[in-house]
Amino acid sequence: METETNNSGVFKLRPIPSPITHFSFTASQISLRAIAAAASIAAACLMLNSRQSKVLFGTNLDARYTYSPAFKFFTMMNVVACAFSVLSLLPVFILGRKYSNSVNHFFLFLHDLMMVILLAGGTGAATAYAQTGKNGNSQAGWMPICDNFGKFCHKVASSLILGYIAVFCFMVLAIISANKARQIHV
Repeated sequence: METETNNSGVFKLRPIPSPITHFSFTASQISLRAIAAAASIAAACLMLNSRQSKVLFGTNLDARYTYSPAFKFFTMMNVVACAFSVLSLLPVFILGRKYSNSVNHFFLFLHDLMMVILLAGGTGAATAYAQTGKNGNSQAGWMPICDNFGKFCHKVASSLILGYIAVFCFMVLAIISANKARQIHV
């Protein structure tokens, strides 16, 4: 807090203005939501197209994302995150007015927090399953599959990277929205 003195020698505290201007808040909200939407839909599309067939020992084997509940959950959470990211642009434009209510920023914070939770859960589950596919699990007797299904594993890895980018974008959005929402007067 900054202080200033008056003629009577009493210090008065005045609030430090936020370094985030109105324009930078709106621009960051729009750009981060667009990046999050693009990353999440790209992650979902990559996962939807991740399949590979191979003949091993005379048997035709497939690797598909639909064989894993974790990959299906990851894909659906990315589709949901993309849809809600695009839909949340409307409230951002409404909140873009100079004198909008701080309570509305709190609801935007809750939205961003829910997106972080859903995406982090889906990305974490898919990462754990992908790690098992890459390295196997000797105690359970599961063999690694990435030696034989390299194309599939590369698409899954790329999809996970894009998923983590979307998680990061929504985390930053949640922090920005929380900072704006803290100006609520109770």
